[in-house]
Amino acid sequence: MKIGKLLFAMGIVALLTVSCRTQEIAYIHDAQRDSAFALSGQFSSGIQANDLLSIYVESETPESTIQFNQETNKIAVMNGSVMNPGASAVSGYLVNHDGDIIFPVLGKIHVVGLTHNELASLIERRLVAEGHITDPVVTVKLMNFRVCVLGDVSRPGQLVVAGERLTIFEALSMVGDLTIYGQRHNVTIIREENGLRTIGEVDLSSQSVFDSPYYYLHQNDVVYVEPNKLRKKDAERDRMTLTYISSAVSIISVLSSCFYYYLLSQRLQW
Repeated sequence: MKIGKLLFAMGIVALLTVSCRTQEIAYIHDAQRDSAFALSGQFSSGIQANDLLSIYVESETPESTIQFNQETNKIAVMNGSVMNPGASAVSGYLVNHDGDIIFPVLGKIHVVGLTHNELASLIERRLVAEGHITDPVVTVKLMNFRVCVLGDVSRPGQLVVAGERLTIFEALSMVGDLTIYGQRHNVTIIREENGLRTIGEVDLSSQSVFDSPYYYLHQNDVVYVEPNKLRKKDAERDRMTLTYISSAVSIISVLSSCFYYYLLSQRLQW
């Protein structure tokens, strides 16, 4: 009877221990529901080197914009009626390491650090000032916005998205969310901009994530979800188990060979 009570007590203690080790897996659990607050942070830090930009020029006289639109030139090339001998079938302007693009007619333009709207306004002013188009409307978009998501998520990998607005939650949803073992309190974001590398951290379980400069991901950000302690212990135990199994197989193989040669030698003596 005493043994039964002892085993029951031990079972209760074990359950309590497991419960204490269970991690918080809810997102923004401390946020008040049905509440509203102003958005903070910015989802773009401006144009960076290696950005691929789409720049489209419109006007009430479409024929005046042909030489400025790569997409128009692309269609012309595909139809076999090349209006511009230098036209390329590949649209988009790649920002070089010096922060410049080469725009038709206008030539070299330094774009690093400008927002897309600022670049659009700059091109519009130059088109008017240099007498090319009297009423230009320029649209600038990012064509190669990408981030990497690594660690304890369902489908780690690189994400390429349209536009330039991507939140940490949107990125995680695109890779199938964190696994049950992923730490939600300290997700790491590695960011490289303007020659600087910064490493930040966000707590997905708290509403403070909305105020973080890493809530909106930037071009080429790397998101890393660290596994929790239980996952790390399991991984370490699995590695040790594989080591033991490998060693045991090697020993058994050696002993089997020795035994085989022993039997063979005994048979030859007969």
